[in-house]
Amino acid sequence: MLSTAQPTCCLIADVSGYTGYLAEVELDHAQDILADLIGAVVSALRPAFRLAKLEGDAAFTYAIGEAVDGSMLLDTIERCYFGFRRRRRDVRQATTCECQACARIPDLDLKFVVHHGAAIIQKVAGRQELLGSDVIVAHRLLKNDVADRLDMPAYALITWRCIDAAGLDPVALGMRPHTETYDRIGDVPAWAHDLERRWQEEEARGRVRVSPADAILAISVPTDVPPQIAWEYLTRPGQRMAWQPWVTAVSIQGATGGRRGPGSSNHCMHGKDAVVEEIVDWRPYDYVTDRTILEAPGGPVTTLHTIELEPTATGTIIHIRFAAPKTKREQAAMAEIGPAYGDALRAHIPGLLARLDARLAECAAEGGGGPEPQLPAPKADGILAGLDAVVARPAPRTMKARSDAAG
Repeated sequence: MLSTAQPTCCLIADVSGYTGYLAEVELDHAQDILADLIGAVVSALRPAFRLAKLEGDAAFTYAIGEAVDGSMLLDTIERCYFGFRRRRRDVRQATTCECQACARIPDLDLKFVVHHGAAIIQKVAGRQELLGSDVIVAHRLLKNDVADRLDMPAYALITWRCIDAAGLDPVALGMRPHTETYDRIGDVPAWAHDLERRWQEEEARGRVRVSPADAILAISVPTDVPPQIAWEYLTRPGQRMAWQPWVTAVSIQGATGGRRGPGSSNHCMHGKDAVVEEIVDWRPYDYVTDRTILEAPGGPVTTLHTIELEPTATGTIIHIRFAAPKTKREQAAMAEIGPAYGDALRAHIPGLLARLDARLAECAAEGGGGPEPQLPAPKADGILAGLDAVVARPAPRTMKARSDAAG
């Protein structure tokens, strides 16, 4: 039985170079390596994107929705690519095997194609198949000339239709225009996002983080949601009014190309007063640090503020930390402001937890609710035995157990 067509963002992550790699290396080890890397890729895309099908060395994923949060889309793609690069390095270092399959792991790379259109979800034997012309377009885009024409071996090729749905400015974000032409489809205009360049920038960028030892105000909140959902809810300004104390409105300034991150700032209105949060470090889905400027009777108070996400076996612990201001005047003011704000924040934790649970349920419902295909796994006694695996999250704790932990 077919459903009606729904607005859908199709994202295909493809391990590039695998066909040539497979033809020249030992098959047994190559299959274990691919299973491990594909598992890491799909795990990084969830739950924002659901797995529709594994297609050899590619994972076809999707998200239902008319609009796309452009900042979250790029965060998810880049986070997935950075994780792939680190996993590729870890897998190579974890084996002492000198066979060609192991020695040539660095030859593998990752590319993405992303397209927004309409799709019909067909359920077959309890699993979901996506149908429609836009699904075909996304798959045809896997055969493209981006690497040769743009000298860009690792990239996300995002169609114009998806760019529009995401509200991004590709020129401001440093993307490059690219058009592919296919029989019976015609021209498909798109933009290429250079992931190798972003990886180099990520590796070179300094870190700014309030550690537990540096915090003068620290709150930890155990949750049942994965880091991706916690990140989405905590960094999208429109969510803040629903749970953060005294916040009546939030606006974003300086978001280059429509993307939140370093250089952008949140202006949080507390009635007639504004609290400015200048983002100085942005590491989806690990932590975000901002320079918070508070209005106080004796003058503004500036302090560093980090929200860090710690993955657990059952979800994520949200750590909220404020560092001491630099001057004695500001430190004295923070001693007055901090305890009251901490008490108010703790009082709002139940509301935050309820909304995170609701968002997790929404993600499941948006995907159609059916089970996702099972991921392949390396052999238990294979070359990667002993290397930490990408594991599925177990069933969440009960609300009571979580509330006890939060207290």
